[in-house]
Amino acid sequence: MAICRNAVGPVSRFSEAFQISALIGQIGRCYSPPRLSLPRWCGRRGGEYGRNRHADSRGTNLSQFVDALSTDVERLWVCTHALGAGGGIRLSEVPGDPGTPSPDFHSDAYSLWGAALRDLAHQVSRANYDTWLEGTEGLRLDGDALIVGTRSEFVTEWLQKRLRPSIIRTLTELCGRQIDVTFEPLRADDDRAPVLRTPGEGAPRASAPRPRLRERYTFESFVVGPSNRLAFAAAESVGTAPGHLYNPLFIYGAAGLGKTHLLQAVGHRLLEASQHVVYISAEAFTNQLITAIQQRTMPEFRARYRQADALLIDDIQFIAGKEQTQEEFFYTFNELHEAGHQIVISSDKSPPHIQHLEERLRTRFEWGMIADLQAPDIETRIAILRRKAAEQRLPVPDEVLQIIAMRFKNNIRELEGSLTRVLAYSRLTSEPLTAELVRSAFASLEPTEPRLPPSPALIAEAVCRYFELDMDALLSKSREKRVAYPRQIAMYLMRELGNRSLVEIGDALGGRDHSTVHHGWRKMERGLSVDPEIKRDVASLRDIIEQSRRIA
Repeated sequence: MAICRNAVGPVSRFSEAFQISALIGQIGRCYSPPRLSLPRWCGRRGGEYGRNRHADSRGTNLSQFVDALSTDVERLWVCTHALGAGGGIRLSEVPGDPGTPSPDFHSDAYSLWGAALRDLAHQVSRANYDTWLEGTEGLRLDGDALIVGTRSEFVTEWLQKRLRPSIIRTLTELCGRQIDVTFEPLRADDDRAPVLRTPGEGAPRASAPRPRLRERYTFESFVVGPSNRLAFAAAESVGTAPGHLYNPLFIYGAAGLGKTHLLQAVGHRLLEASQHVVYISAEAFTNQLITAIQQRTMPEFRARYRQADALLIDDIQFIAGKEQTQEEFFYTFNELHEAGHQIVISSDKSPPHIQHLEERLRTRFEWGMIADLQAPDIETRIAILRRKAAEQRLPVPDEVLQIIAMRFKNNIRELEGSLTRVLAYSRLTSEPLTAELVRSAFASLEPTEPRLPPSPALIAEAVCRYFELDMDALLSKSREKRVAYPRQIAMYLMRELGNRSLVEIGDALGGRDHSTVHHGWRKMERGLSVDPEIKRDVASLRDIIEQSRRIA
């Protein structure tokens, strides 16, 4: 076997020793069976071997020096093949032999990175290897730095931040000297790079069953009112022109206000346009991720979501605090967004108020449109009940609808469910739908009337007792901290427990304008997630107010 020598100009013995010893190391690491006991100088000690050979070669000429190294390589080559390792490593002939080019930097980089990948496969999880290292390629050597090509900007960023130290350590051990590494996305016109595709391009799409959407959750069946008009308009716009103006679309609101209805309405509209739609809850996404990791089917899992034209994900707050789920969703989000594919997300809280959500996800959720759903007003609630009755083709007197709408204010599912119960009660008793029947139905089905929320006066009194503050001080214009802080706590509790409007709260606290109340309420809302003192005071006052209501 002949080993390549530098074809241009004289070369030092040490650099020649280093180059060839690195090849010995690659053969020892990459082509020997796992049980093969190699000489001490092989593998990671290739650099040390080269230096020792150099020290032993003083007084010999370059040809003798290289021949000695060649003998060692041949000995290792025969040893590995005798034990059935198979395979081979491309080594050029001696310069001057016809038809055989000397190795260039690209081929050296390619081989070195291949050896590093085999090492890294034992250092990282299968999921991380498949996600970040699969498809990378050694491009070139730039001095003591290896340039590695990646599949995308996102992979480049992740490797640079998360895996670079381990890669540098591995390369250094392979070469016997310090080797740096940098990453860059592969260019589509690079003949050394694999073809780059957007998610799903150039290959058959993963099996994509039609999403399970409720037939009645369409835009046509959604009752629009002042509390939901903005969210409805944004969702309808996304359904008509996905991936453009509002991407992502983030819809938030309390339970039972129509978030799922709007998400599925978007899904129905996009399916009508033959779009590939994936609708899933965040909990189901997490469960599928766990299964994919356990069964080693991560490529299929990623294809299922990253090949979608639109991803609709419900209750995203579920992934908060789940590090691996957030990691996977982050890169799924990036791939879809970069490809111009639509993302629609729902949550019970706005992005800034989802605790334990990674900041990089929080900021991406804020890239597009954020729309909230408020509790519907009385007119909207009656309209919802009227549509529900029409779906069942039953005439219901307006008086009955109004009684039900007055009783259930904050949850549309409860509102619709109450009408269903009243209609069932009417059929079971064979009595006509009247106001009296509605009262009887509620009395039998829900014996205890729901309590009214605590009044602003009750909350103000509780705050004064808790902070040992005079009511006059609480209602005054004073901005001292000992007064301003309890006043802001009162604003928060009147909003959250009392369900009062900003204007009502301002009137109850000395005639303050709604912007002042809004500032105080939001300040306490934000403080609850970061300030233990605020959290303690609010919890204590909740208990005090609840006890006061029981006594009353």
